[in-house]
Amino acid sequence: MAKKKNDIQYYESVGRRRESVARVRLHIVTGKDSTASVKGAKMKQGEIVVNDKPLTEYFPSVAEQNLILRPFQVTSSADRFVATIVVRGGGKNGQVEAVQLGVARALCLADESFRETLKPEGLLTRDPRIRERRKVGTGGKARRQKQSPKR
Repeated sequence: MAKKKNDIQYYESVGRRRESVARVRLHIVTGKDSTASVKGAKMKQGEIVVNDKPLTEYFPSVAEQNLILRPFQVTSSADRFVATIVVRGGGKNGQVEAVQLGVARALCLADESFRETLKPEGLLTRDPRIRERRKVGTGGKARRQKQSPKR
């Protein structure tokens, strides 16, 4: 189910983790020169852009980059697509996991057979843990209680 918009073909999905939301678009590489046109710019196959910055600039840690690239490595489709990602909210770790889930979901849209390889790796499972709301009378924290007197 590729979406078509302005003669650009891509697969789009959303990944979430805690307060982070990532919109992932996998653009299909076409042509002899192995490029995809994204917002008028030519991008080479295998290139990943996060919030209009290269992946290595937005997530400088190699461990974070490996987590994001893991769905591509498991399915051996790293050079098949050009990925553009918009991620908002949360911290870096939540953003990394949101992007990872979004990439895995988009790969499943691109090819249904990828689901069989991504599911056992745990890449299609959304982590349901979210921030606990603060309770009244706890002094601004979720679980903190007021100190009781000793005597």
